[in-house]
Amino acid sequence: MVSLICFGITSLDGYVNDESGSFDWSRPDEQVHRYVNNVVRSAGTFLYGRRMYEVMKAWDGEEILDGAPDYIREFAELWRATDKVVYSATLPTPTAENTRLEYPLDIDEIRRMKSDAASDISIAGPTIAAEVARAGLVDEWVQLVSPVIVGGGTPFYPAHAHLQLDLVDERRFRNGVVALRYRALS
Repeated sequence: MVSLICFGITSLDGYVNDESGSFDWSRPDEQVHRYVNNVVRSAGTFLYGRRMYEVMKAWDGEEILDGAPDYIREFAELWRATDKVVYSATLPTPTAENTRLEYPLDIDEIRRMKSDAASDISIAGPTIAAEVARAGLVDEWVQLVSPVIVGGGTPFYPAHAHLQLDLVDERRFRNGVVALRYRALS
């Protein structure tokens, strides 16, 4: 069965960035990166908001690969090969390959995409993920909790949503990051 998976790296207090918009406190090491590679490997499509896409499109550049270890190269290859849909009214044209621009976010279209998909769909970007979650379309939540408290910023989980979740996997990494994987209960 195809899953729509919401994925994010967060602070211990649940933010994907701090109040200034920075997430430089999040520095996945090799072990964490290999875990991420395994999570995104099952995705046939990535859904992004504009800000998340702008962060992720760095993986399309060759400079990120200069002298990079194999796990970084692997992520870049996975990211480049995967179809991407960016939901934005302000992004003029996506520059990364396999990327299309959509606006507005259409929940019925996401529902159709999910029912027609042959492989998992990954959603990243808390604003669009919140809308999709409120519609009951998120099947799994994968949260990489970093050992830092930032005190505010953009929350990973949607505000005013009541979600019943079942912990299906957890993993601790040497650098203090904890991966939590939850399945949404119907």
